Amino acid sequence: MVQDQLQRIFREIFSDDDLVLTDTMTAADVAGWDSLAHINLIYAVERQFSIQIADDRLASFASVGDLRQHIEELRHAA
Repeated sequence: MVQDQLQRIFREIFSDDDLVLTDTMTAADVAGWDSLAHINLIYAVERQFSIQIADDRLASFASVGDLRQHIEELRHAA
């Protein structure tokens, strides 16, 4: 399930084993989610799901739900 895999990635990137993702969660809701963490997060997501997120989409995700939905769309298109 995409949500479970994302949660593992977020917990690893942000070193927080108690982090629980929701679709409405944003960078403002996660301690340490800055531009460097965002790059690390996207890189980990691309590796985990074997996808490539287009450069023009990298900054367009307003929430975790937007990212999850994009991952699901890319996986279904493959």
